[in-house]
Amino acid sequence: MIKIYHNPRCSKSRQGLAIIEESGKEFTVVKYLDETLDEKELSELITLLNISPIELVRKNEKTWKEDYKGKELSDQEIIKAMVENPKLIERPIVVNNKKAVIGRPPESINDIL
Repeated sequence: MIKIYHNPRCSKSRQGLAIIEESGKEFTVVKYLDETLDEKELSELITLLNISPIELVRKNEKTWKEDYKGKELSDQEIIKAMVENPKLIERPIVVNNKKAVIGRPPESINDIL
């Protein structure tokens, strides 16, 4: 089953959702700002994406710049920051079975459909 971690206010996330809808495949939408992820779920996503936690952070977000930028943070501390501030999570994230991709650019979603 395809799952998209989606922020409706984000244009890239909306474009990613449209790509999945056009595929005609069954999927579920997780509005991660409303249905917040816990540390375990976020860690599993990072593992599926095959990236380090810092690569999932939106570093231009005000919260990151004010509270975290320039600090020496462990991977676990970065994950905790994203759990506490889900706006810091890059979007959209699409998971299809054991594959995952960050939809930036949105066309990269096609790689796992």
